[in-house]
Amino acid sequence: MNRRHFLKNSSLLGFATLLTQFPVWGKSVFAWENPIHNIPENKGINPAWIKSLYLKGDKIAYRKSKDELKYIGMPIGGLHTGTVYIGGDGKLWLWQVFNDSYDGMNEGVENKVIQWHNWKEMVKVRPRDGAAYVEPPLAKDLQKFTQGFQIQVLDGKKIQLKDLDAALWDEVIFEPTYPSCKITYTSQDFPVDVTLTAFTPYIPLDVENSSLPLSCFHLDVVNKTNKSLDIQLIGYLENGVHHGRTDFGQVKKVAQLHEKKDGAKLIQFSCKDVPEEFQLAGDHGTMGITCEDANAIYHVNYKLKDLFNKKANDENISAVDFQESQIGAIQISKKLAPKKSTAARFAIAWHFNHPHPKLKAKIKDAKDGYWYGTKFKDAAAVLAYYLENKTKLTSETLDWVDTWNDSSLPYWFLDRTFLNIGTLATANTMRFATGRFWGWEGIGACAGTCTHVWQYGQSMGRIFPELERNLRETTDLGVGFKPDTGAIIFRAEYESRPAIDGQAGVILRFYRDHQMSKDDAFLKRNWSNLKKAIQFVLDQDKNGDGMTDTPMENTLDAVWEGEIAWIVGLCLAAVQAGAKMAEEVADAEFQKICENYVLKGAKHMDEELFNGEYYIHRPNKDFGRKKLGSYNTCHIDQVYGQAWTHQLNLPRINDKKKTLSALQALWKYNFTNDVGPYIKTHLNGRPYALAGDGGMVMNTNPKNEDKPYGENVTWQLGYFHECMSGFEHQVAAHMIAEGMLDEGLILTRKIHDRYHGSKRNPFNEIECSDHYARAMASYGSFINACGFTYHGPQKSIGFDPKINPEEFRAAFTAAEGWGTFSQRLNLKEGPMADIFMRYGTLTLKRLSLGDGFASHQNRSLTVSLNGHPLETSKKGGSDNKKTMEFAEEIILRKGDRLIISYS
Repeated sequence: MNRRHFLKNSSLLGFATLLTQFPVWGKSVFAWENPIHNIPENKGINPAWIKSLYLKGDKIAYRKSKDELKYIGMPIGGLHTGTVYIGGDGKLWLWQVFNDSYDGMNEGVENKVIQWHNWKEMVKVRPRDGAAYVEPPLAKDLQKFTQGFQIQVLDGKKIQLKDLDAALWDEVIFEPTYPSCKITYTSQDFPVDVTLTAFTPYIPLDVENSSLPLSCFHLDVVNKTNKSLDIQLIGYLENGVHHGRTDFGQVKKVAQLHEKKDGAKLIQFSCKDVPEEFQLAGDHGTMGITCEDANAIYHVNYKLKDLFNKKANDENISAVDFQESQIGAIQISKKLAPKKSTAARFAIAWHFNHPHPKLKAKIKDAKDGYWYGTKFKDAAAVLAYYLENKTKLTSETLDWVDTWNDSSLPYWFLDRTFLNIGTLATANTMRFATGRFWGWEGIGACAGTCTHVWQYGQSMGRIFPELERNLRETTDLGVGFKPDTGAIIFRAEYESRPAIDGQAGVILRFYRDHQMSKDDAFLKRNWSNLKKAIQFVLDQDKNGDGMTDTPMENTLDAVWEGEIAWIVGLCLAAVQAGAKMAEEVADAEFQKICENYVLKGAKHMDEELFNGEYYIHRPNKDFGRKKLGSYNTCHIDQVYGQAWTHQLNLPRINDKKKTLSALQALWKYNFTNDVGPYIKTHLNGRPYALAGDGGMVMNTNPKNEDKPYGENVTWQLGYFHECMSGFEHQVAAHMIAEGMLDEGLILTRKIHDRYHGSKRNPFNEIECSDHYARAMASYGSFINACGFTYHGPQKSIGFDPKINPEEFRAAFTAAEGWGTFSQRLNLKEGPMADIFMRYGTLTLKRLSLGDGFASHQNRSLTVSLNGHPLETSKKGGSDNKKTMEFAEEIILRKGDRLIISYS
């Protein structure tokens, strides 16, 4: 493409702008078919800014005054119950609960195709290609039906009314602490301030109580004046059942008051006289609203107007024509003394138990609806369960929020590494009536809980390990398993082939999920088939050098030929995990096979696939680079197998010095503070990062080789020029584990900044569609920041903090409980650590601490539980760790504290 043609057709740049941005014309800039590498080695980052990344800092806060609220959409429903967002001003939006998402038909959070200029031409961008990154959906455009809260204040004879709507307040501040948020509303001329705390019941390790189609709202009102005030608080919700249909003639909308035996009340919405052909439709179901105030007044057909003159309505049911709006409301009256506060508690539920018909046709587990549908017959039943169990649901959810945020780690880091687990609370995942867990890659895109995508995620296995074990047994070693070969089909019912990286990833996840179990029952009952899956990986080494060389599908949607470092390393890590599991089930023969394979393969990988600076892809020996591959370029996943070993406390598979060199090469050649210059010259990538954004590019050609990706490149080459956050997160986690703390934090922060509320929805990391599963790799950075290791069946736990270890505190989860670990290394009397349980139990036989404790080997160690000394035996440490065995197995329960100190 010559420059005259470019100037004529460019819709974004004028000639003067081009001259400014591109002072050098010709091949070095505009030869898109063979562009030069143009990522600067000197990143030019201010050292003071890097230092600030380690500080606790301020809580994340998005403000109306800074125009930071319009894109915010935090998932506010239970696991696999559809997507309900809470916006920056507290209003619910999106309402993707009607089961209409499906591959190629209704993808993403907004099924909209946009136009984007890729620096060569205008192209169409679908939801699966990143449309919501370029043009983020606006909350005000997708609220769908009326919902919210009002407050009226009677001050003498003056009545003042405000809806909790950003437009009506001087300032609105949204503070996220997923799974909760706090929204503060203030106006100088309004006599009260309001705080809304919203969440869904969300309790790590408790899948059932974290899977309610329910949102909770706690309103707190403060009287700013020196006078008593009469106030009215109202929560309201429109009947959204079958919302948006235009083909309903005789259908009636129904709002009905339900009164329970214990006096609790709620309003349920439904539709009656629905034609039979629509009674199994995805939008056929119920919704409801309730509150915890026994004196509240319920209105089944409410008009938004003056509350002080509105009396209790004798009606307990309302039926209106389908075309009419029907709003139910709950009204609470309060007397508020000067400078005092009062509270009100509401909840909203939904129940739409009919999966998309194409899912039901393809997946037999989907035929009878969802898991929550087996627990509750309608929204009223969901609300009734909440009202009966609200103390437990609320306290344990908010205990987790407090535990997670009671940390020495920076607020921004806590936010970014955890919030991606919100993917489980969107339309991206489902749990069918049979109990089977299932997910897209991104909402409505790429079916089958794809093994080579989901294997990157680290959060579900740590927060809800039951779901990962479910996935291993019902899908990976269930409907997707080929027992004759040991192959795991990478999309279960939606495919017929295995993917080599997905296969290895399942094995590694199996070991993690075993470690996150209370005993070895999960491993033992699956060992026979799991062993076949491991053998399948061993069988893909055709030349016997310990390096996988069988051409097979991988996560970049292509079949690569040759010996590929990232696939070789991933398979070696999987076989290493296989050796450990074989040891635990006393399969000594297979353990030895695996260990020998790893020794051979690791040696050859380090010797033959390391080019002196980084790990590469060695071409097929028979026909070289004829097909697409990464070859001698710098690939983001090149030491991904080694990264997995840090998540699972496995022995190294790659030489540490070479691994560091590879990570440094990724930093040098693939990371940039501004991807703009790169994507202007390296085309066909999807817009997951734009000019001005920092990030790590998937694959670069730093040596400027001719035809670096092979002689017959295909459309998948576009992937190489993208920034996909899931891959970036795994690299950042690995950097933290290997001691490259600055680089790991910078990369994580650049992703965090790409998703700042002023630019797009902070809660939606996008790859192939919205809420992409791979982004749950972010939790791996938290694991490595803590230096956390755990093995439930062996009753072993360990901590070796990497970030600010001198004064460290962070949450942890184990098989049956969670709590807080903290340590202080600079005390005069010597280092001290403690484990405080906040939920469940923790059974221990072994505890390992980092080098801050190992350096005091000659001092007397004291371990006590709730002030009572425990007998321990010293055990030899490795990798500068201090490990101790307890004379007897101990069990920590909620409220227990284990203290380790030197006297």
